[in-house]
Amino acid sequence: MGRYYNGDIEGKFWFAVQSSDDADFFGATGEHPDYLDYFFNKKDHLENIKTGIATCQIELGDWKGKLDKFFKDNNGYNDEMIEKQIGLKTENVKEVLKWYARLELGEQILNHVEKNDDCHFTAEL
Repeated sequence: MGRYYNGDIEGKFWFAVQSSDDADFFGATGEHPDYLDYFFNKKDHLENIKTGIATCQIELGDWKGKLDKFFKDNNGYNDEMIEKQIGLKTENVKEVLKWYARLELGEQILNHVEKNDDCHFTAEL
């Protein structure tokens, strides 16, 4: 069982890594009924989205390229696999994956906003 987001963009939050309100990081605040409702637009949010993505990239550093390759070559993961294949210490895996998952979400938001001027989606809690 997972938590999904859908609307203008769709995806699944990373289990035990990414919270349902992770899109708050990019400048909009989700509303809290049984799900979070997000709306981003180019005029009000583009700068925050880009800043958020840049922050994710800084936090990830060299791990981004290593994780890109790892996930291209693997359909799933566990902490041991990541430690063995890319050298990330087990105690740091969750924190690094949080930034990686957040970057993926931010890039989806950015791509949709740049193409369509806005982006709306709901996220399951």
